[in-house]
Amino acid sequence: MSSWLGGLGSGLGQSLGQVGGSLASLTGQISNFTKDMLMEGTEEVEAELPNTRIKEIEAIHAVLRAEVRKKKKLYADLEEKRETSELQIKQQSTSYRNQLQQKEVEISHLKARQIELQDQLLKLQSAGQSAHLEARGVPATTASSSFGYGLSHHTSAFQDDGMDFGDIISSQQEINRLSNEVLRLESEVGHWRHIAQTSKTQGANSSDQSEICKLQNIIKELKQNRSQEIDDHQHEMSVLQNAHQQKLTEISRRHREELRDYEERIEELENLLQQGGSGVTETDLSIIHEMQKNIQVLQTEKVESTKKIEELEDKVKDMNKKLSFVENDRDVLRREQEQLNVEKRQIIDECESLKLECSKLRQSDPGTENERTLPQSTSVEEVFRLRQALSDAEKEIMRLTGLNQDNSLTEDNLKLKMQVQVLEKEKSLLSQEKEELQISLLKLNNEYEIIKSTAMRDVSLDSELHNLRLNLEAKEQELDQSITEKEILTAELEELDKQNQEATKHMILMKDQLSKQRNEGDSIISKLKQDLDDEKKRVCQFEDDKINITKELDMQKEKLIQSELVINDLYLTKQKLEDKVEDLIDQLNKSQENNLNTQKENFELRENVRQKEEDLSRVRIELIQSLNQDSGSNFKDNLLKEREAEVRNLKQNLSELEQLNENLKKIGFDLKMENEKLVLACEDVRQQLEESIAGNNQISLENNTIVETLKMEKGQIEAELCRAEKRLLEEANKYEQTIEELSNARNVNASAFQQEQERLIKLSQEKDCEIAELKKNIQQLDANHKETKNILSSSLEEQKRLAQLIHEKEIFIEKLEERSSELQGEYFQALRKNEILKQTLEERDRRLGSMKEENNHLQEELEQLREQQTEAAPVADPKTLDGVTELESEVSQLNRIKDHLEKEIQHYQKMIEDQNQSKMQLLQSLQEQKKEMDEFRSQHEQMNVTHTALFLEKDEEIKNLQKTIEQIKIQLHEERQDIQTENSNIFQETKVQSLNIENGSEKHDLSKAETEKLVKGIKERELEIKLLNEKNISLTKQIDHLCRDEVGKLTQIIQQKDLEIQTLHARISSTSYTPDIVDLQQQLQAYAMEKERVLAIFNEKTRENSHLKTEYHKMMDIVAAKEAALNKLQDENKKLSTRFESSGQDMFRETVQNLSRIIREKDIEIDALSQKCQTLLAVLQTSSSGNEVGGVNSNQFEELLQERDKLKQQVKKMEEWKQQVMTTVQNMQHESAQLQEELHQLQAQVLVESDNNSKLQVDYTGLIQSYEQNETKLKNFGQELAQVQHSIGQLCNTKDLLLGKLDIISPQLSSGASLTPPSAKSLTVSTSGVSSESSQLFQQEIEELRKSLQEKDATIKTLQENNHRLSDSIAATSDMERKKHEQTDSEMKQLKEKQDVLQKLLKEKDLLIKAKSDQLVSSNENFTNKVNENELLRQAVTNLKERILILEMDISKLKGENEKIAETSRGKETEYQALQETNMKFSMMLREKEFECHSMKEKALAFEQLLKEKEQGKTGELNQLLNAVKSMQEKTVTFQQERDQVMLSLKQKQMENSALQNEVQRLRDKEFRLNQELERLRNHLLESEDSYTREVLAAEDREAKLRKKVTVLEEKLVSSSSAMENASHQASVQVESLQEQLNVVSKQRDEIALQLSVSQEQVKQYALSLTNLQMVLEHFQQEEKAMYSAELEKQKQLIAEWKKKAENLEGKVISLQEQLDEANAALDSASRLTEQLDLKEEQLEELKKQNELRQEMLDDVQKKLMNLVNSTEGKVDKVLMRNLFIGHFHTPKNQRHEVLRLMGSILGVKREEMEQLFNEDRGGVTRWMTGWLGGGSKSVPNTPLRPNQQSVFNSSFSELFVKFLETESHPSIPPPKLSVHDMKPLDSPGRRKLGTNVPESFKDTTESRSGRRADVNPFLAPRSAAVPLINPAGLGPGGPGHLLLKPISDVLPTFTPLPVSPDNSAGVVLKDLLKQ
Repeated sequence: MSSWLGGLGSGLGQSLGQVGGSLASLTGQISNFTKDMLMEGTEEVEAELPNTRIKEIEAIHAVLRAEVRKKKKLYADLEEKRETSELQIKQQSTSYRNQLQQKEVEISHLKARQIELQDQLLKLQSAGQSAHLEARGVPATTASSSFGYGLSHHTSAFQDDGMDFGDIISSQQEINRLSNEVLRLESEVGHWRHIAQTSKTQGANSSDQSEICKLQNIIKELKQNRSQEIDDHQHEMSVLQNAHQQKLTEISRRHREELRDYEERIEELENLLQQGGSGVTETDLSIIHEMQKNIQVLQTEKVESTKKIEELEDKVKDMNKKLSFVENDRDVLRREQEQLNVEKRQIIDECESLKLECSKLRQSDPGTENERTLPQSTSVEEVFRLRQALSDAEKEIMRLTGLNQDNSLTEDNLKLKMQVQVLEKEKSLLSQEKEELQISLLKLNNEYEIIKSTAMRDVSLDSELHNLRLNLEAKEQELDQSITEKEILTAELEELDKQNQEATKHMILMKDQLSKQRNEGDSIISKLKQDLDDEKKRVCQFEDDKINITKELDMQKEKLIQSELVINDLYLTKQKLEDKVEDLIDQLNKSQENNLNTQKENFELRENVRQKEEDLSRVRIELIQSLNQDSGSNFKDNLLKEREAEVRNLKQNLSELEQLNENLKKIGFDLKMENEKLVLACEDVRQQLEESIAGNNQISLENNTIVETLKMEKGQIEAELCRAEKRLLEEANKYEQTIEELSNARNVNASAFQQEQERLIKLSQEKDCEIAELKKNIQQLDANHKETKNILSSSLEEQKRLAQLIHEKEIFIEKLEERSSELQGEYFQALRKNEILKQTLEERDRRLGSMKEENNHLQEELEQLREQQTEAAPVADPKTLDGVTELESEVSQLNRIKDHLEKEIQHYQKMIEDQNQSKMQLLQSLQEQKKEMDEFRSQHEQMNVTHTALFLEKDEEIKNLQKTIEQIKIQLHEERQDIQTENSNIFQETKVQSLNIENGSEKHDLSKAETEKLVKGIKERELEIKLLNEKNISLTKQIDHLCRDEVGKLTQIIQQKDLEIQTLHARISSTSYTPDIVDLQQQLQAYAMEKERVLAIFNEKTRENSHLKTEYHKMMDIVAAKEAALNKLQDENKKLSTRFESSGQDMFRETVQNLSRIIREKDIEIDALSQKCQTLLAVLQTSSSGNEVGGVNSNQFEELLQERDKLKQQVKKMEEWKQQVMTTVQNMQHESAQLQEELHQLQAQVLVESDNNSKLQVDYTGLIQSYEQNETKLKNFGQELAQVQHSIGQLCNTKDLLLGKLDIISPQLSSGASLTPPSAKSLTVSTSGVSSESSQLFQQEIEELRKSLQEKDATIKTLQENNHRLSDSIAATSDMERKKHEQTDSEMKQLKEKQDVLQKLLKEKDLLIKAKSDQLVSSNENFTNKVNENELLRQAVTNLKERILILEMDISKLKGENEKIAETSRGKETEYQALQETNMKFSMMLREKEFECHSMKEKALAFEQLLKEKEQGKTGELNQLLNAVKSMQEKTVTFQQERDQVMLSLKQKQMENSALQNEVQRLRDKEFRLNQELERLRNHLLESEDSYTREVLAAEDREAKLRKKVTVLEEKLVSSSSAMENASHQASVQVESLQEQLNVVSKQRDEIALQLSVSQEQVKQYALSLTNLQMVLEHFQQEEKAMYSAELEKQKQLIAEWKKKAENLEGKVISLQEQLDEANAALDSASRLTEQLDLKEEQLEELKKQNELRQEMLDDVQKKLMNLVNSTEGKVDKVLMRNLFIGHFHTPKNQRHEVLRLMGSILGVKREEMEQLFNEDRGGVTRWMTGWLGGGSKSVPNTPLRPNQQSVFNSSFSELFVKFLETESHPSIPPPKLSVHDMKPLDSPGRRKLGTNVPESFKDTTESRSGRRADVNPFLAPRSAAVPLINPAGLGPGGPGHLLLKPISDVLPTFTPLPVSPDNSAGVVLKDLLKQ
């Protein structure tokens, strides 16, 4: 455009210049012509341009001018600012230069000072070296190092002035560093001065000083290191805090989101409630109630979760703090320990040197005093020196401890104190050595004195002394010589030092280089160490991550379980909703039908109305006519009224029907909406479940793989650590060697220095090589690490595959198990069929045999007949012929039947063969499946065992660490006894916790020995694991075997139970029944154990179920979290897209438009100004040339006009193009509007779908809840069924009992009759007849029992008639016989009662056994149900996992979309940056253009002035032309602007369209995906619905069957209840009395329990007095023997009875005394004893009375028992014998002799006789039968003896008194105030605890003394004469309890009281209680 405009402008300029040149020479005609032409052009232009457009252009022009002015002002301001800033910069630079010069001067001063200090240092060093030769190495090295450090960091820059700010800052830093170094050097100078002074004074102590210097240097380094580490730890803490805060924010954010979700749910539910407020049904109310409960539960869970989160946050903070503290402590302690070790070594060396000197002293001559004084002084100096060193060390330690205390490191202080104590111990040792030295010196002095004394005595020794003195003088001379030589040597040394200073400088330089290299090496080593530490930290982090992952896994499992519960709820609610939907659909259909009917009726009614209206109109016409005719016709009026009433009624009906229609339509629409919502919600929930399940699976797999990879990496890192440590040790040794060599090289000449220099260079090269090797090793390690990572990834993939395979295998195993169960079922069915077929075959074979025999007979008869026919053919009768034909026909029929049967037999044989083959195949497949199952189980168990082994190893490691911690604690506790602070305790706890947590960090400190131990332990564990695996395999085989043999075992158990019942029946009638009862009790215990086992298995299964449910809930929580994340991502995507679309595009458009406008305006201005300049120049040229040439060409004018035409044409084209662009823009706008509408529609659809989803979710939850309710109802039904079955069983038992009783009545009566003596013949005859009849009836009953109960009733009636006859005959006999008969009747009644009691016991046992078996069966059923539920839950879990996978896929897709959006946003940002850059360029261009404009304007002004001066006369025509040209130019400019705007708008529209199309495409893809998911979920829902419908149908079938069974049982009940009604009346009366007694007994029990609690409290009080009894016993034996002797003689009988109690109580008293002797202190004994003895007197008096009552009771009971025993001896039960007789035939032949033995034992036959009978032939049985039928045994009744009442006078009186006091000190029970009738029986459970009961306190003594005399002892309470409450079998240890506490059935037989045996005394009861 610009070039085009430029061309136009240049052309115009040329043409105007030519025109201007030729204007002067034009004639008037041409000027007139041109004027006319120009006028026409201007008119055309004016006509073309409207006034409005011109005004707009002028306004734009004015705006542009204002903007140009603003820009000029800005430019001027900016130039001023630039100038001021330049001035400021110059001033600043000058000031900085001055500062630089000053700093350089300071540096030079400091350098000079440094050099001076170094010179001083060197002088001091030389002085120190001259002082002592030994102390050369260390100070020289320190000085050199310090000097080297100074030199190494010294720089000589600052020469040029043109330095930046960075250089100035670096120079400032270097100045600071140098000043610090100067200070350090000054301190060193002071230190060396001090050394020089001490060396002058002390001579030989320079080595110790140097050591102190070393220590000081070490302390400084430690301080620096400590400060650095503190900074590092602070940094780490800040990082950890930031991470923790981030985690907290994330958790809180998630929590808020969950809260919002819950609030939204609650709001939705409330809205639903409000909507369905009017028509809320009962089900809706229940659902709302359940939802409210759920909300409450969720709120509680929320509160708990917040609490847990807070606790976790606190814990995390504490752990971070503890970690930081512990790490600081550890590092500091390590350093201090190393330092102290160094000091310890130095002190030991000093001790050794002292010892050497001591030995030298001892070796030296003890003759002279001079020589003795020298060692004394040296030893004293050394001791002084040691003390100083120790004091310095203590000061340093104290300072360090102070620093540590400031840093709140109390544990470090304690460790330091420990080390200080160690040093103090060493100091004490040194002081002891010093004392020993002083003692040796004293000894030497003593010896010297002795020698002196001997010298005075012995003159002969003077000569030797003289010789020794001469030797001494010679040695002194030698000493003087050595001193002179030493001085010479020092002078030479000084010269050498001067010479060697240069060499030392050179060496220092070399050493600096070497130190640099060493520093680099150290830095590399430190980097390696840091890498190692980082890897260690990483390992720790991984372990922490592992722990976190395990926690997350647990959480996820809990969520899974929750989700499973939710799924169950959803399934229930779904079923309910489906039922609702079906009902509603039915209602809809009905309503639609009703609608149709109503519509039809409406239509008919309308037609009727029309007809009626027509009739009305006719009637009215007729009425009018009739009115005209007859005014008084009332009949028609009545008709009219009736019609109108009918019409109104019809209208009302119509309106009602219409309302009904509308209501039905509304209901139908609502139902449809609800149905759709439910479907959508179900689909959403399915998706969530599947995704959560898949996510869980992935997470678990990833966790396992991560754990394994971490273990692998840990092992590798440990190996690398060991290697790196070894390398570090080697390098440290090498460096130490080099340092030692350098220190030794100090003493050598310059040549030696050069050699050492070369050697050091070589060493440095070697070190470089080593560093390079180390780097290579590191690279290799990195490569290995990468390889291991790759291997791990591959192993992860393999593990995933393996996991998938395992999963598939598990599914396959489950399928196989199902198949095997099916096959087993089929197998059993086939076996049954087989047996049936065999039976049928056997029957058919029998039939065949019989048929064949018949056939043979018939054939023989036929042959005989034929022979007869042949013999008498002419004399054949027609009858015989008929018979023959009949026989032939029969034969043919029989043949056919035979053929048919043979075919059937063949068919059945084939069937049997096929079945056998199939059976074999099934067995093979079963064996294969079992093998596979065993393999899988072994694999599973191996996996479990490995996991357990790992956990055990970790536990062992933790235990070891805890042991070490405990040891450390013990040490610390021992050392802390002097100094104990609260902080230390707190820190110890934190340390223990941190050590427990950070196993990984401590593991690296394990030594090699421990690792070897661990390896051995692992091997042992592996062996144990193998053994366990083998055991597991064997156990699984055994379990399989048990599963197979369960059916057989159950049958065997049933048979055993039958046998046991029979044996029990046999044993009851025998005299010795206690062992049988014991057996029964054992069996009961065994059954109870079995029940407990089954219950334990059941509990385990329930636990598994609950565990699965918790996992399910966890999965559901994960699903919810995933959904929340999805929603978040979607929201973020939308926000991002809206932001980018709205903000970015608007900004870009505005900026681009503004820039383009400004640039165009500037271009136009520039072009216009340039054209002006050109035209002005041309005018000037033409004016100058016009003076010379005086004419203008007409050609030029024509060219101008042509150009104008061309311009017009171009303008038209531009306008056309503009219109086209406008149309395209409008089209684009329309398209964009359409796209936006589509977008809005899609968004609305998405919102609708989301609403539907939420509604469906709510409905789904309701369904699940309803499903759960149904399940609970089903369970209740099952329980009710079980109860009904149990009650039916009880009723059947009672029925059998009653029938048995009725059966027993007749034989007993007959036997009773037989017992009477034969006084009259008539009686004997009648009795014999009766006995024969009874035997016949007995046989008939045995035969007819199987047929019916009616025959039994008939026999009972006959028996009753017999009884009546017998009673008549007995009434006819004499009075004597009556009396005897009455006696026999009473005995019979007693026997019957006893037998009834025994039968009751038996039946109760049977009931117990049956109940136990029922419980077993029910528990097995429950077990199977639980297994099925587990399988269902597993399936649900798998489904959830799949759903989780899908969710994760969606999340990954969304993440991909997010990334795409992010990429687009980045692209937009880059575009934005590019636009900003272009903007900047444009602004620069603008400034340039403005500058050009300014210059051009100035030029234009100049040119205009020139032109005005030159051509004032030629302006008219030129002005016109110029105006025309300007207007054309302005037109073109406006057109260009419009075109540019249109282009920009087009581009924007295109961009918007493309964005909208992309969005539409994305939304369509989303829609497609959602539709696919919807279809999938619908299919899934349909499948689940089908499965649930099947299950429901099966359940209904089961219910129907059960109901049928119930009806059958109810019918049976009704039939049995009619027989039982007579007995039930009596039983109910008795039951009421028993219940009253029970109430009384329960009240008594409560009172006794209260008394027990009170007495237990009193026992504690009274027990204190027991300890005092033994102290005062001897006194009271002497004092009170006389008082109690008479009372004891009176009460010896009572003591004999109570002795058993005393023996039982003594054991308890002894145990209590042992406990109380330890616990209780001594109390006042005399007063309490007297009070207690008074109480005992009162109790003894009361007990006497009770004893007398009990004695009377016992006498009565014994009498009754004697009578009973006499009556019952030698009688056998008929029912028992009948059962034994039947049982004998039922038992197998091998075991029949056992039954016979039982019968013999019952009948009183001895064993020897039984064996003889068995040895004989089988005829013995018949003899036994005859003997049995003959009558009972004739055994004499044994009269039981009374308990022997022996006197106990054998022991001494003192012993008896001691025992009495012991028994009475443990106070007995004061008897409760109970009546005789309300007493409890002896063996009731309420009484059993009385053995342990304790008396009331002495507070009640005053109250109870008055009323105690009437009380009764509960141990000897008399039995109620009405009811026996205890069975004699209850005396055993596990016998049954009280009859009152047993379940009372509705029907109970009447019974008479049973007397107590004499053995049932209180002592026996107490003994039994003590045994228990």
